[in-house]
Amino acid sequence: MGHAVYFSLSDELVKRIEADRREHKVNPFAFKDEDIVRRNMDHDKANLWRPAFVRDVEKIMHVPYYNRYSDKTQVFSLYRNDDITRRMQHVQLVSRIARNIGSLLGLNTDLIEAISLGHDIGHTPFGHAGESALSKAYNKRTGRFFKHNIHSARVLDKICLLNLSLQTLDGIICHNGEKELDLYRPQPYSDFAELDRKINECYTDKDADKSLIPATLEGCVMRVSDIIAYLGKDRQDAKKLGIVNDDSYKTKVIGKSNAEIINNLIVNIVENSYGKDYICMSDDVFEDFAQAKKDNYDMIYMPKTGSRGVAIDYVADELFENLYAFLKDDYESKGEDSYLKKYHIDYINNEIMLYRKDKYFPTQGEYDEVNSVDDMVMDYIAGMTDDYFIEIYNKVFPDNTYNLHYKGYFD
Repeated sequence: MGHAVYFSLSDELVKRIEADRREHKVNPFAFKDEDIVRRNMDHDKANLWRPAFVRDVEKIMHVPYYNRYSDKTQVFSLYRNDDITRRMQHVQLVSRIARNIGSLLGLNTDLIEAISLGHDIGHTPFGHAGESALSKAYNKRTGRFFKHNIHSARVLDKICLLNLSLQTLDGIICHNGEKELDLYRPQPYSDFAELDRKINECYTDKDADKSLIPATLEGCVMRVSDIIAYLGKDRQDAKKLGIVNDDSYKTKVIGKSNAEIINNLIVNIVENSYGKDYICMSDDVFEDFAQAKKDNYDMIYMPKTGSRGVAIDYVADELFENLYAFLKDDYESKGEDSYLKKYHIDYINNEIMLYRKDKYFPTQGEYDEVNSVDDMVMDYIAGMTDDYFIEIYNKVFPDNTYNLHYKGYFD
């Protein structure tokens, strides 16, 4: 492995940032707290101890779905290994990187934090293998598609009824971490009808989310930070598991290690974006950034199943299809005594929606009154942690032959 290289901000930009801070200059492109938009503007008014987007941050952190990050796969499923990244750590890393960039650019770091902490809250168990499998099972019955970024907004806005801001929800649905751009320029709007239109289109067009662009610079910062956060961290995890080594990567500019990638991309983004109404990198860094992501796909994400002694990526479609079919049939035949009713619907109605429905949206019906059976099954499975999925699957299919088990510490 070659000598590590860490970029630094130019002396000129450092002096400019320091001078702007001394003079208390405000970035005119930052989103202002007073421009926040909520579905119910009569509630959640900002005050000194709970500013506008701090309220969004705290709402997200205090819902049970946030706890579930800690037992959801980031990339590598079914490992007993405390050093392998889980989704909880990923969202925290995204938040840290995005707030770092946002602070240097003079953006609204509270909004950045809210988007970051909520962006994956609708992710399925078992990472993208689970996401793809659930989408197939859901699409088979409804013709609609499941996307974790869209579902994150559904969890926070439609299931938990948090009265979150339009700006936070927009950043969440637009965080597509699978598509890198050489320039991120916001496409502002301030109407929940437009947010709902974008979300609905993503259910019916499987590629619609790929064209979504955040409405704020803060959303743009979080979107690129999502990729920065996983590029190097996934490499660290893959190296710990013996899947890759540092000499395999083709990148030449931004570095190969997690520390280099994070530092160098932050510095280059700030250097090229300060004082502008968009976020960008230099051409050579963007080219290397795209190459780094391709390296990860070629060496980690695509071949990873062959590198582990676990089954989930191979059988995810069948596992999710079987559980989906069982939960739907069980509910339609048993109703009140079904798994879906006892362990999901009642929980949502009595513990998740009850207080907020009465407070924020008094005309909102009960969860099972306003959702189809297919949507409720989708919600239930998407909300499961890895452990919960395995436990319920083994309970309803005790004779299953998939041998779904964890690779232990000493295996």
